[in-house]
Amino acid sequence: MSDRPAFLIQGERARLFPVLAENSKEGRTLSILLSCMENVQEFGRSMLADFGLRIGARAKIETYTEVVLKNSGSKKFRPDGLIVVRSGSKTWHALVEAKVGKNELSNEQVESYLEIAKMNGVDAVLTISNQFAPLPSHHPLDLSFQSLRKAQLFHWSWKYVLTIATLLLKREEVSDDDQKVILNEMVRFLTHPSAGVKSFDQMPSQWTAVLESVHAGGEISPKSSDVQDVIGAWHQEIRDLCLVLSRQLNENVDIRVPRPHLKDPMARLKSDAEKLAETYKLYADFVIPNAVSQVSVAADFGKRSIYASMRVAAPGDRKSTKARLNWLLRQLKESVPDNIHIKLIWPGRGQNTLFSLVDLQKDSSVADLQGKVATSFEVIYAKDLAARFGQRKTFIVELERAVPAFYEQVGQNLKNWQAPAPRISDDKAEPRSVNTDSLSADAERFVEEAD
Repeated sequence: MSDRPAFLIQGERARLFPVLAENSKEGRTLSILLSCMENVQEFGRSMLADFGLRIGARAKIETYTEVVLKNSGSKKFRPDGLIVVRSGSKTWHALVEAKVGKNELSNEQVESYLEIAKMNGVDAVLTISNQFAPLPSHHPLDLSFQSLRKAQLFHWSWKYVLTIATLLLKREEVSDDDQKVILNEMVRFLTHPSAGVKSFDQMPSQWTAVLESVHAGGEISPKSSDVQDVIGAWHQEIRDLCLVLSRQLNENVDIRVPRPHLKDPMARLKSDAEKLAETYKLYADFVIPNAVSQVSVAADFGKRSIYASMRVAAPGDRKSTKARLNWLLRQLKESVPDNIHIKLIWPGRGQNTLFSLVDLQKDSSVADLQGKVATSFEVIYAKDLAARFGQRKTFIVELERAVPAFYEQVGQNLKNWQAPAPRISDDKAEPRSVNTDSLSADAERFVEEAD
């Protein structure tokens, strides 16, 4: 065992079977997680990769609970755990704070831990709760810029932890049988109601206020607290939906975030708030490995509807719109056509056209536009929720049901067109040798020089 960090006055190594008080649910759950990170190599590497750490074969992960640090500030708050990564001569540390059930993190608490991290030379602070963040490098709390300069700050939701562990097991990426058993037991523990791990299951009360404002014909301000809270909740929900898709597909599904927003969550929140104020819509894009395109999702306050869509380029070897469209329809022949529409994208600046899948399956020629050939298609699922859109729990249920169903009915069946391999022509005769007698004098000299 490596020596404990100099700033650590007290701390127990994280135990897989912790002996703690009955009311210490957070301490018990965190100890099990940290012990699995330390003892299941693939799991520890996968989780710490979120922080940009490369855990090589010789690197060591140590984890502690019930820690007391040399410099503890006001002592009002005490971190729940500590992660230490030793790689050669380099050592990386992170304080850990965990919440379970309905308990939530507070700004005062997290800012105190960032201050304690700075005082002790600790690199980062990691928080874990049932709150969701779009990326581990983003945080569900709006913290001061000065605090964020003291140490790196990361966040995991418990559902994210559960998803990573589940994917490793389902894809059989844990090589050691004993470690596989340990990780499987952690998954079993986290999925039991007593562990206090929850999904994001309800939009905030401000959801109803924004919806009522839109339907009253009023303008909504991107700077209003109601809009800001709705955007924050939307970011949490799409993260949860991303994890739902990951578990159902056994693949790492990601949320597409514009590059300027990756390191600036406030810029992302501001941009999405402005889009909501302008269009009355919330947007999200999910990147699924090997799918023909991203899955674009929208929640429309004006129409009280949700949408999911994917785009696919038309096959280049078909010359007419009807032939190109029939190529797409063949891929959707097993799809349930209810609520599915196809948008035809035309060249130039002309208006695109939209048809229901039902109508196109009956007669694809109705989509023909004289003198033009469609260049691509967008397959769209549209669900009118009516009054259910405003029901904060029902909206979540409908969204998390609709998007996986759309991918199952449409997305997993779509394939990109691929140009066929060139074929040898029927005329297999080799070209004849050159007859120099028939060439001009200049061409004759060229052949002679080439020889």
